[in-house]
Amino acid sequence: VPKKLVTTVSGCADDALAGLVACNSELRLLQGHRVVLRGDLQAIRGRVALLSGGGSGHEPAHAGYVGKGMLTGVVAGSMFASPSVGSILAAIRAVAQAGAAGILLIVMNYTGDRLNFGMALERAQAEGTNVRMVVVGDDCAFTKPGKAGRRGICGTILIHKVAGALAEAGASLDEIEKKVMAAAKVMGTLGLSLSPCSIPGSKPSFQLAEDEMELGLGIHGEAGVHRMKVLPADKAVETMLKHMTDPSNASHLSLSPGSSVVLVVNNLGGLSCLELGIVAGAAVRCLESRGIRIARALVGTFMTAMEMAGVSLTLLLVDEELVRLMDAKTTAMAWPNILAGPATTQREEVPAPTEAPRKLQDETGTGLSRARVERVLQRVCSTLLGMKDKLNELDRGAGDGDCGHTHAQAAQAIQEWMRSRPPPTAPAQLLSALADVLLQQMGGSSGVLYGLFLTAAARSLRGRSGSPAWADAMDAGIEAMQRSFPPGLSPGSQTNFRFLQLDSLFAAAQALHSLRSPGADPLQVLAAAVQSAEAAAEATRHMEAGAGRASYIRSARLEQPDAGAVAVAAVLGAVLE
Repeated sequence: VPKKLVTTVSGCADDALAGLVACNSELRLLQGHRVVLRGDLQAIRGRVALLSGGGSGHEPAHAGYVGKGMLTGVVAGSMFASPSVGSILAAIRAVAQAGAAGILLIVMNYTGDRLNFGMALERAQAEGTNVRMVVVGDDCAFTKPGKAGRRGICGTILIHKVAGALAEAGASLDEIEKKVMAAAKVMGTLGLSLSPCSIPGSKPSFQLAEDEMELGLGIHGEAGVHRMKVLPADKAVETMLKHMTDPSNASHLSLSPGSSVVLVVNNLGGLSCLELGIVAGAAVRCLESRGIRIARALVGTFMTAMEMAGVSLTLLLVDEELVRLMDAKTTAMAWPNILAGPATTQREEVPAPTEAPRKLQDETGTGLSRARVERVLQRVCSTLLGMKDKLNELDRGAGDGDCGHTHAQAAQAIQEWMRSRPPPTAPAQLLSALADVLLQQMGGSSGVLYGLFLTAAARSLRGRSGSPAWADAMDAGIEAMQRSFPPGLSPGSQTNFRFLQLDSLFAAAQALHSLRSPGADPLQVLAAAVQSAEAAAEATRHMEAGAGRASYIRSARLEQPDAGAVAVAAVLGAVLE
């Protein structure tokens, strides 16, 4: 059974509502019932009240949409189960007694919800209450019409918004019912899942293989219409939109070039925000390519299926009036604070700032041969690219496992830079140019540290030549890196310091001090520096982390060398070859 962070399995639905109300001063619980109401019920006197609801496990739906400008109240059932007739009737009576001019029940098309809300409707009407019900079915999954009709899913929140804005503006029950029913007919939703879902205390309702995704699942884990291999996000979005708008699909949404829509990109519960943003961008691009105008886009978590890793796309065909209703103010906490404006991938970019031309230092006679520079840089790049997987594996024990990716990215950036222009041969200009490449392209703390090192080393080398100048440059680079570390950390400490590249660099710098001795053989000194760097990298397996991500893990004394230190030793080795 999957782990869940609940107090008790039996009380999770009540506890979730209690937490929502505790954190929102405008909400109230109805005593003795799993019902959330607006705290200012007196404000609905003479206006139409709106009630909705359904099973728990779809948070923030529906209680997150209670507020001025949206729902008056919500009736929640237990996990994935319809609310009771008694609680629905109690909610109807509460808003009727507050002086509502009429009541509209907004119900998603599931048998249990239709039965229970329908029964409460009959009883309330028998008591003389002016109450009506609209049923929302926006699912575009099924290609053949079913007896039960289309399921109600995330598009329902747009109906909440349309109805709420109309009610707040003082519209009659007749007008609200007419307009929301019209909107529901030009709306479609389709879900795509990478994983199953489960309610507290229960096993997942189905299984998906690691390389599978399923199209058209319901928000309770009901089977979809097509299981397929995992697709890239853009292809997955194209597949979804094609299915939603395919005329041969009985539940399709008719969409033609020139149409305006509201787009909802909804997290089904377990998708990361990063993935959601990628899907949203792909959806906008795909719709624009079909000549569709996205009048508004809502991206976020609006109606979930517990922890399901998946996404749903909703399209609502809109005119100017519907767009105005979407833009109307609401205090409902789950409605996003979207700006009034269309979604598009064609936004003009802010021009990049121009950099003043760099004054080149006169270093005539101190340069290296271009062939040698290119040969050494290519060796360094090839070494880093070949170590990518090894560095990632080492980094998993101390960080986020991306050290190999980061260094490979740096190597590819340097290769691209060399293809675009011949590298400088003056040492100071070469190191300064490499610093610019890494600061712009490498990313992470590694890119900054290498950039600091190379920038300071380049400054030390200006106008100088000879072996001692390289020893001084190494020291200058290390000092620049040290200035960026937390106070109290020192290189080589066996008890409190371990931070990426500096251990290997410091050891190599100590060996390079021999270059200051008259008659020193540069190749022998460099070979000794490489050996020192490799030994220092190996020794990091016995150190304790004092900075960086490794310092936060449960045991900061790790059993493998630091990935950054290993990378530095490898780079120095590649220079020597």
